[in-house]
Amino acid sequence: MKNDHKHKQLFKILIGVAWIDGLIQKEERDYLHRMATNQGIADDKEIKNLLYELKPIQPSQCYQWLEEYLGENPTKEDYQELLETLSALIYSDGDVQMQEAQFLTKLQLLDPAEESPKSAVDKVLKAIQKLYRKAISQQV
Repeated sequence: MKNDHKHKQLFKILIGVAWIDGLIQKEERDYLHRMATNQGIADDKEIKNLLYELKPIQPSQCYQWLEEYLGENPTKEDYQELLETLSALIYSDGDVQMQEAQFLTKLQLLDPAEESPKSAVDKVLKAIQKLYRKAISQQV
């Protein structure tokens, strides 16, 4: 997968996850706009339309984008980038909705390391804790 296409696909998943609880929070919106600008995709027609929030993204669409991004045999690097990016978005508003937690649970099942569910959960929790600590330390 080309790098530009990969970043665009990852960004579409982020937008889908922001919509997964039915509402994009201000912090999530700010995060999405900042990330689109940093990645140089803010002017992409498809991304621009998604950022305008004219039409909510259904969870089924988000899950489809997730499966397309990871493919049949995801690399550890793609999975880790996805996990870190999604965790940063999900925790950007300081509140994890049930739908977002369910999404993270589904994501752990796609872990290419094929670890036991308990160790995959531990891995997700450690990544989330690390991101949370980093966010807290930057606010102080």
